[in-house]
Amino acid sequence: MTNTTQGKTKQELRNAYKERKVVGGVYAIKNTVTGRMLLLKAADLKGAENRFIFSKDNPKALNLKLMPDIKEHGTDIFAFEVLEELNKKPTQTDKEFSSDLDELLELWQEKLGEQALY
Repeated sequence: MTNTTQGKTKQELRNAYKERKVVGGVYAIKNTVTGRMLLLKAADLKGAENRFIFSKDNPKALNLKLMPDIKEHGTDIFAFEVLEELNKKPTQTDKEFSSDLDELLELWQEKLGEQALY
């Protein structure tokens, strides 16, 4: 008897995981009252969004830079906003992908300017 999930063997599941499309990018946690943003990067944007959703119910899990505004207004004023997506190339290493994300984050920081950022 083989271990299967929805009719797939472990090897098929492993291969599907390796071949999945990896989408990273730059995103902002935006204060909808002040317009200020905390810019961040992630190799997995969906995972970053899931962490943000979890953190809204657990404010201590949110970035410390946001705490003054959280104490004043609560977590409902914050929104998750993807600013730019970047697909990981099949031949790209994790380190190369992270470096590309760093560059993309720097471009967005320059574009938005320090006044709009936390």
